[in-house]
Amino acid sequence: MTIEDKLATCLWFDGNGEEAARFYVDLFPDSSIDRIMHAPADYPSGSTGNVLLVEFTLCGRRFQALNGGPNFTFTEAISLSVDCDTQEEVDRYHAALSAHPESEACSWVKDRFGLSWQIVPRIMTVLLNDPDRAKAKRVMEAMMTMKKIDIAAIEAAARG
Repeated sequence: MTIEDKLATCLWFDGNGEEAARFYVDLFPDSSIDRIMHAPADYPSGSTGNVLLVEFTLCGRRFQALNGGPNFTFTEAISLSVDCDTQEEVDRYHAALSAHPESEACSWVKDRFGLSWQIVPRIMTVLLNDPDRAKAKRVMEAMMTMKKIDIAAIEAAARG
């Protein structure tokens, strides 16, 4: 077992974990459904034979979708961040993942399963960390007005 095999992010779903895993795998490159485990016995939120756990890989990273039932839901306290190189990537992931426009702000979206995502152009991180703090401030202030990040607009803000 390699060190990479020791850690997987487990996401709790209410019976739709396989649907979510398949949606994510179809959206991201270097992704796959690795194993689907069916419940060998009845459990509090399901029955024998139901999909209990889906192990999947997104962009080379391990995840699990646990069909744990309605007891817990996602909050914005955790999100998955997607680094994007182009506006086309930002637009694609934003369109695919955004299911709750009223909850969007500063690159954050919430998908149809309730999971929060950050769709972040790499240039934004570079500009926010610029040693010219006035430039970084302008970028931050521009970002704070956006739902979906507009790369041209943050680059314009950086230029002043």
